[in-house]
Amino acid sequence: MRLWICAAAVNGFLAVALGALAAHGLRGAVGPERLAWIETGSDYGLAHGLALIGVALLWARAPAPPRSLRLAGWGFLVGTLLFSGALYVMGMTGWRALGMVVPVGGILLLGGWAALFAYGWGLRGRSGAMGARL
Repeated sequence: MRLWICAAAVNGFLAVALGALAAHGLRGAVGPERLAWIETGSDYGLAHGLALIGVALLWARAPAPPRSLRLAGWGFLVGTLLFSGALYVMGMTGWRALGMVVPVGGILLLGGWAALFAYGWGLRGRSGAMGARL
């Protein structure tokens, strides 16, 4: 659970810091395409930071966190690292070679959401235990 909360905090911090840098410090220094890359990375980093908080909260309530919840957390964490991280580096440096990493991160983010769906779907028969607390 601590891992997911710390990862959420790092995602949120980077999303706000780099989004602000793009909006205020880099405007005029880099082109609109590169600013858009940073802004997109920031949007996804912040959204998936919140998703990681959700994983942490669910983790804290689960007697034994199932594989689907672990996969969701790792999908969000590694997916954000690759997706947003590559966009941040591309936006700051203009190095387009990392463009091939972005879709891999996106696929991992989608996998995280699919795993979270699987976790939720698995709760349907447990209304007396965990389902009642959600």
